[in-house]
Amino acid sequence: MTHETLDAAAEVLPAEAIDAIERAATSAHRHEELFSERAANIKQSAVRDVFDISMRPGLVSLAGGSPYLQSLPLERLGQTAAKIIAEQGMTALQYGSGQGTAELRTQVCEVMAAEGILDARPENVVITAGSQSAQDVAAKVFCDPGDVVLVEDPTYVGALNTFEAYQVEVATVPMDGDGIIPDLLAAKIAALQTAGKNIKFLYTIPSFNNPSGITLSQERRQQVVDICRSANILVLEDNPYGLLRFDGKPLTPLRAANPDDVIYMGSFSKIFAPGLRIGWALVPAHLQRRYYLASEAVTLCPPTLNQMLVSAYLRDYDWRGQIETYRGLYKERCDAMLAALEEYMPEGLSWTRPGGGFFVWVTMPQGVDTYPLLAKAIDAGVVFIPGAAFTHSDEPSNKIRLAFSAVPPESIREGVRRLAPVLREAVAALQGEAL
Repeated sequence: MTHETLDAAAEVLPAEAIDAIERAATSAHRHEELFSERAANIKQSAVRDVFDISMRPGLVSLAGGSPYLQSLPLERLGQTAAKIIAEQGMTALQYGSGQGTAELRTQVCEVMAAEGILDARPENVVITAGSQSAQDVAAKVFCDPGDVVLVEDPTYVGALNTFEAYQVEVATVPMDGDGIIPDLLAAKIAALQTAGKNIKFLYTIPSFNNPSGITLSQERRQQVVDICRSANILVLEDNPYGLLRFDGKPLTPLRAANPDDVIYMGSFSKIFAPGLRIGWALVPAHLQRRYYLASEAVTLCPPTLNQMLVSAYLRDYDWRGQIETYRGLYKERCDAMLAALEEYMPEGLSWTRPGGGFFVWVTMPQGVDTYPLLAKAIDAGVVFIPGAAFTHSDEPSNKIRLAFSAVPPESIREGVRRLAPVLREAVAALQGEAL
């Protein structure tokens, strides 16, 4: 029974009956005992919770990392989709290859070449339901319960949820303004191995990390791979934002010079359309078959119509020009957010200054827990994601993720203006406690 039906029932039923209904609805069902141990590790994403809230009219959402789809040629894309169904419907609406269409896998290699991966072969590409699915398949193929996965701190909440569901131990590696710190990565690996832990892979978002916006410097990239290779640890490179570098000069992916040691995951969610749920994994040749079979076992086949629409977009549209458009849009919005933070934020806060991607990471003074501030921010008319969502730790976080990608500059400025008093009050309360 929903809250709405309970409210309606309250008009005709006595209070004791309503109490009994509520207790029955919230008590453990007998099917609870049927859940697997793994199910206990499956959590609701805090980002999804806030995403639902951010749909409320009047709120300025600095929460969701969504692309600005209004810049796409939507009418023409609609005509393309209709043409695919009308002329190739028997293929588009039928089951397809579990690995993905040959045309799209070839085109994916061209997309990766634009970023510096020049030796990719279509037979080693597996089309997935976004890079989220690619992460899930990697965890399924490589991880047993109790194995260790290394992640940046902070990291993408969806990856954390995936890894934890497979009952792995998540170990964090510190970052500074240039990304993963190689010496600390090596020290973490050594400590875990000394403790008898079995480390399977390092999951990294090297370009414009979600949530921090930090980029792993070019100088450190090969160091990170070399450290992992020497310990026989795979690198899982998640790179949805790499082409969205504001200056148009994306850093070379870790995979480019390391075809045997890096599984590269890409996505059309940020450079085209997330609703199509089309991503890919470029898998080392010696790992490809196991990876592909595991992916096929999950999805049977990626959606053929969506793949054909992506292929038509890459073939018949100026996708490189659209990426240039995105770069300009996102730079303007990032600049607007950084300027608003400078104008409105109280003393004692700091934030990252990304060179691309979707996010700015705000750090408040130590001792502030940003999670309780979310409700106050919503009351003030603005939404953000608390930093606790992006870390494996259960400790309070003094961080905030702000997304600028889908919000016009004037709304970004207004959102930061609304947020500032909430954060200022929290800083003042902390200072008052210290007196």
